[in-house]
Amino acid sequence: MSRTVPSIRTSLKDRIPGGTDGRRMLLVGFIDKCGTGLWSTAMALYFTYVTGLGLGQVGLLIALSGAAGIAGAPLGGRLADRFPLVRVIICSQLLRAAALFALLTTDHYPLLVLFAAVGALPDRATNVLTKLYAARVAGSERIRYQAINRTTSNFGWTLGGLGAAAALAVGSSTAFHVLLLGNAFSYLVMAALTSRCAEPPAPARAASASADEARTTKPSNPWCDRGFLAFTAGESVFFLHDSILQVALPLWIVHATEAPVGLAPLLLVINSVLVVLFQVPLSRFGATTDAARRLLAPLAGLFAVGTLALGASPLGGPALAVTALVVAAVALTFAEMIHTIASWEISVALAPDDAQGAYLGVHGLAQSTQRFVGPLLVTGIVSVGPFAWPALGAVLVATTAAQHRLVRRRLSRRSLSVPKVTVSEH
Repeated sequence: MSRTVPSIRTSLKDRIPGGTDGRRMLLVGFIDKCGTGLWSTAMALYFTYVTGLGLGQVGLLIALSGAAGIAGAPLGGRLADRFPLVRVIICSQLLRAAALFALLTTDHYPLLVLFAAVGALPDRATNVLTKLYAARVAGSERIRYQAINRTTSNFGWTLGGLGAAAALAVGSSTAFHVLLLGNAFSYLVMAALTSRCAEPPAPARAASASADEARTTKPSNPWCDRGFLAFTAGESVFFLHDSILQVALPLWIVHATEAPVGLAPLLLVINSVLVVLFQVPLSRFGATTDAARRLLAPLAGLFAVGTLALGASPLGGPALAVTALVVAAVALTFAEMIHTIASWEISVALAPDDAQGAYLGVHGLAQSTQRFVGPLLVTGIVSVGPFAWPALGAVLVATTAAQHRLVRRRLSRRSLSVPKVTVSEH
């Protein structure tokens, strides 16, 4: 037995890319989602019951902080190109903690908006910094690393949500303060753990470039790269799966179908369970850039099935509604996972080595923008009626076709010019 246990432990460690630092950063991501699950569930209620804001004020605060957060992704990517990545991550964690602690100091509305907006900047930068760290620490296994990270994050989010539910059952101001403080202190713990991580190797310059050329050549600028901006715009369309599942689906169940209202949380549970079960196994289908590009074809099919099922759900009785909604939730969950894999790999592959952080930061705008615009868009679709869903499906399918051509052209151009220099590995 003494020989078996260490061998099992060693086997598990070998299956996680990135070595000790990679595993430590996975723990950081898990803690991050635990804390976020605690606070995000109760944030709107905190501003309502503790600080005494009205419904309109709460909505405007969340909207303004979300708009400010859009700048977080490109800002974080730019800083990661200029400073050590681990230090940037630590600073973002400390800033998130400071913004939350600041909320405890005032009930003054302009200050609450300011502190929420300040906290949204590093919050939106986190996904970009995590992706960049994965690309550097895990090397060619970055897709598997990100899949494991997403799985552990789902566990953390679930645990945080359960903790928030228990605290909200109490309903006192103290309970809300505990949730806020729990999230704030989680960032301090994350900063302490991150400080123990070694700085991962940055992308190497092309071997043919001389030292003089490296000093005189200006870094690539994603804002002047129309092809990459077009790719990012297509990504923002794909990320609508998040708003469809989180916002539109519950509203659609209530306002358009004969399905029981209790189906809405069950579909979100199905979503979480499927991600935990299949995100890592599916990652092997996107292990290379060409493989990730080919995933855009099944992604189009999944979008089509999901939107057509949503459109069909109100056309019959409760049985048809439940069946169609389950089919839609499953199809869109697999679309979410497939898109996540393709997005991770292709965005890194398209980013030049001399401006990897800046490019991934601009790519992060796709998700940030969707979080701001997506709920408004899908709410409008719900109000239009069943025929709006096939129309949205057609847009999504057309976008996958355009994205496939764009990515193939970009990758072909890069392979004919300068050989791709991958991230250095340990």
